[in-house]
Parts: sequence; structure tokens; C-alpha cells
Amino acid sequence: MSPSPAPPSPRDRETGSKSRSSRTFGRHSTDPGSSSRRKKADLDTHPLNLPPDEYKRLSALSNMSNRSSFDKMDVDREAAASPPAPGPQASFSVPVSSTNGTKETPKPPKINTNGAAPPPPPHKSNPSSPVPTTEDEAESYKAAGNKFFKEKDFRNAIIQYTKAIELVPTSAAYLGNRAAANMSNGSYEAALDDCSRAVDLDPTEAKYLLRLARIYTSLGRPDEAMTTFGRIQPPASAKDMAAAREMQMHITAAQDALENGTSGSMVLHGLDMAERLLGPRAPKPRKWQLMRGNAYLKMGGLNSLGEAQNVAMSLLRQNSQDPEALVLRGRALYSQGDNEKAVQHFRKALSCDPDFRDAVKWLRTVQKLDRMKEDGNADYKAGRWQDAIDKYTSALGVDPTNRGTNSKLLQNRALCNLKLRQYDLAISDCDRAISLDPQYLKARKTKANALGQADRWEESAREWKSIQELDPEDRTIAKEIRRAELELKKSQRKDYYKILGIPKDADDNAIKKAYRKLAIIHHPDKNPNDENAEARFKDISEAYETLSDPQKRARFDSGDDLIDPADMFGGGGGMHGGMHGGIDPEILFSMMNGGGGFGGGGGGFPGGGGFPGGGRQRAQGFPQGFHFG
Repeated sequence: MSPSPAPPSPRDRETGSKSRSSRTFGRHSTDPGSSSRRKKADLDTHPLNLPPDEYKRLSALSNMSNRSSFDKMDVDREAAASPPAPGPQASFSVPVSSTNGTKETPKPPKINTNGAAPPPPPHKSNPSSPVPTTEDEAESYKAAGNKFFKEKDFRNAIIQYTKAIELVPTSAAYLGNRAAANMSNGSYEAALDDCSRAVDLDPTEAKYLLRLARIYTSLGRPDEAMTTFGRIQPPASAKDMAAAREMQMHITAAQDALENGTSGSMVLHGLDMAERLLGPRAPKPRKWQLMRGNAYLKMGGLNSLGEAQNVAMSLLRQNSQDPEALVLRGRALYSQGDNEKAVQHFRKALSCDPDFRDAVKWLRTVQKLDRMKEDGNADYKAGRWQDAIDKYTSALGVDPTNRGTNSKLLQNRALCNLKLRQYDLAISDCDRAISLDPQYLKARKTKANALGQADRWEESAREWKSIQELDPEDRTIAKEIRRAELELKKSQRKDYYKILGIPKDADDNAIKKAYRKLAIIHHPDKNPNDENAEARFKDISEAYETLSDPQKRARFDSGDDLIDPADMFGGGGGMHGGMHGGIDPEILFSMMNGGGGFGGGGGGFPGGGGFPGGGRQRAQGFPQGFHFG
């Protein structure tokens, strides 16, 4: 008979009670790992991989079973009510089953005192954790871009939108957002590309169409902007279209003024008004710059031609092979008279675009004009004045719009007219040349000389003074002014050349021939009923006396004071006191065909005693003598 077991001691009973109590708690339905009918806990499962609800439940059970652990943690009530935020975790314990069926409480993990979370042990991934998709990542980049856009940090906004587009290239929304950022950042070409792609992906979205129309307006393309506005349904408001409509109006007016108007300033006004409607920091359209350059060429002034050159050079810095810019600069050089460089630019434009009609047209024009001008110059140098005039006249019809070249042709023709003593025609040509180029001093000088040669010395002096104001450094102009003023004083006295009707460079033979002819016509005895005949005859005699004497003629030509004309007649008081001056009476006798004198009786003038020396003598002073029959 086996011995009966000894009665349990109070210590054993207490221990057993505790053991039963522990087992009963461990089999509670809320503890999935404590029942012997459930599978054993996976020792490789890490608490960080548990779903949040499971993690909270197990933490609460662990704290109830281990009061001391609860006393060591400070629970965040808000964290219990919401999913825990990522970061270092507080210590916790999860009840696991021991090998003998009893519950063991894991020791809490050690907390790193330096604030960094301890590295988690190797664990298996939880299939229930959500994995971000490509669309989710793209949306996060879009949200970041929107944040930067609101902060006006457009550069970073573009970077974020670009990341989103790289993930989802076919998203019209992402492209539209980046277009808006590029537009705000002043990158209108990039904005145009993005917005065009967005419209291609979603052609009916009014927001993208409106943005595209505004980009076109900012870039100076009002026609395309208005076309885009027309695609919007419901139609865009008048306020939205106002800028594009106004820009279109100004550009149309500028084009009309350039093609049909007479003033380049109207073209510039239209362009200035249109440029005010461009987007901030937007570049001026190339087409507008070419229009501005052509307007300056149309104006034709020295400063305007310089501005046209500046426009052309600005375009060529962007693209040295731009044929239209090359033609623009070539035309500016041609208008300034530098035809050689102009031809080089036209040929370079043709090398860039062999079919460019403007380059062909202007190259032929310059070459033809050069040939005709050279032909005229050759005739001028050869003294064929009229032939040169004809050549210059034909050259003027080649390009009526070229103010610079035509002003030079007119100046050359004026020189030819001067040689032919056609002073009025010369002055007219100079006036036309000056109207084409007010700063053309050579034409002004030619006009001043023409006025002087036409005996319009007062006008000549005024013209020289105006030239001096334009070119005060030229010391020769002051000399010309003094000469013109002297000639003016000389013109206010008797002009013996005019009296005899001879040019100022007439030789002695011409002077004597003119005197003989006029003395016969205007002698008082030939004009008994003309009260002025005696005065005219006296002037003719004075003129011959002065111009037939080389010294007196030199003094007269130089403007020196001349001897009193009355002294030329030896104090005889005109025709009645005898003629003992320089006029040979026999010249008069022979011209009048009188045998013994004038007025009858004894020969000679009334009150005189016949001609000095009497008889018939050979006339003195005429070339090879003058024989009477």
C-alpha cells in the first residue's frame, strides 16, 4: 500500500494557487497565444511588424500581467487613440509561452540613451503593410510642388513637378502645373511646350486652353492666342481676351504702316504699344525685331540707320546664320553708302538660304546701281558732262527708297550742272540731296558754290554760315564766308562784266569785241530820243577802261576800291568836254563811219576841236589793229 501523500504545506498551497491563477489568465480568450489548442507564437515575429491594433492590445495585456513594467512606462494617451507616429518606440512586453506551458514576460528592450532608436532585429515582412504605388509617389511630388508654388519658389516647384511627370508622363495635370510654374518663372518657351502637351492629352479642358492662350500672348503671338481662345467652351470672357486682342490690333497697324505708310515712326509706335503687353521678362519676338529694323531703314536718317544696324547685330548674335538679319544689316550698310560690305552680307544670306528672294533682289539692286554710278563717274572725269548727267539720272530710278545713295547721285549731277553753268539745276539737285540727308555737308557746299556762281552772294554767304554751324572745326569754311561777303559787296557796285555781257574769265579779245558792239548800239548819236543812252554809253566806256587794263581789272576782281569812274574821262565833263581819257576817239570815229567827226563842222564833238591827232589813224587797242576803208 503506497504511502499517502503528505498534506501540502501552507507554502505549497500558496504556490499552487498562484500557479492556477496564472494558467487561468493565460487561457483567457483574449490571449491567442496562451491556449494549448492555439499554435505556438512565431519567435521571429518582431513587434514593429504587428498591425497597430494588435500592437496596442498586446501591450495592454502585457502591462496588466506585469505591473512593474507598467510603472516603468509613460503611456501617451493621444498615441493610444491614434496610430503611432514613426520613430523610436518605448519599451513593451508581449506574453509568450514557455516550453513548459507557463507564461513568460519578455524583458523590455534597452533604450539607447543617445536618442537613436535601437536597430530592429531580423524579422519577416508583414504582407499586410501597404506598399506605395507609382501614382502615390507622383501625387506626393505634385503636393510638394504645389507647396513651393504657393510660396512663389517656382524653381523648386518645377523640380517637384518634373519628378511627378517622370513617374507619370501622360498626366495632363502635372504638365499643366509645370507650365504654370514655368510661366511664372519667365520660362515661356518651356511653358508653351508643357501646356501644348497637356492640351494634346486633354483637348477639352478649358483650364489648359486658357493657360495656353495666355502663354501665346506673353510670347507675342496674338493670332495663335485668339485661335486658342476660340476653342474654349464655354467661351472665354472679354477680359481674358483683352490683352491678346489689343496686341493683335497694334501689330496689324504696324505692319500696315511698314508696307503702305510713309513714316517709319508709326511702325515704331505700334511695336512699342504691343511690347508693353508681353509677359514679364519675355523676349521680344524675332518678327517684331525685324519689323523695327525695317522701320528704321524706312526713316533713313543717320541715327536711324545706326539703330537698324544695332537690331541686325542683336539678331545675328543669337544666330549668325539668320538670312533675314543678314539682309537687314546689308541694307543698312547699303543705305550708308558702304556697298561693298552690303554685297558681302547679301551673298552670305544667299549661302544660308539660296532661295531667299530678298537677298537676291537687294544684291542685284546694289550691283546695278554701282555699275551705273561708275559709268557716270567715268563720264564726269572725261568731261562728258551731259553724258554723266544722263547716267546719274538713270541711276536715280533704280532704288528711289535709298536716301543715302540717291543723295550722292544728286550731288554728282549737281556738279555736272555747275560745269555746264546750269546753276538753277545744280541748286535744285543740291536741295533734293539735302532733303534726303540733312547732314550731307558736301551737297550743302556744292549749293553754296552754285549760289555764288549764280551771283546770289547773299544767299551763298548764308549757306556757308549754316555749314559752319554744322561743322565748326572746318577752318576753310570761314574763308569761304569772307569770300562770299566780299563778293556780295562787289555785287552791290557796277558789274563791268555784266555791263559788257561777258564772263569773268573773258580774255582781252572778248572784252574788245563786246565793247565795240555795245558802243555802236548805245552811242547817244545813234539813240537821239533815248535819255538813258548817254548813261549806258558811259557805263560801257567805264567797263572797257577797267577791264582792258590788267592792273585795274585785277583790283576790280579782288574787290579793292577802284578809281572814280569820272576820272577816266580827262575832266572834260562827259561827252562835251572833250575825250582825253583812255578811250581812243578814232575807235569811235571808225565805228560811226564818220569822215570828219560828229555833229557836223570841223570834226569832233561839240565844243571840241576835232579828234586829237586829227586825220585818220589806225584804231588802237583792237587785236591786230582795226583798219578803216
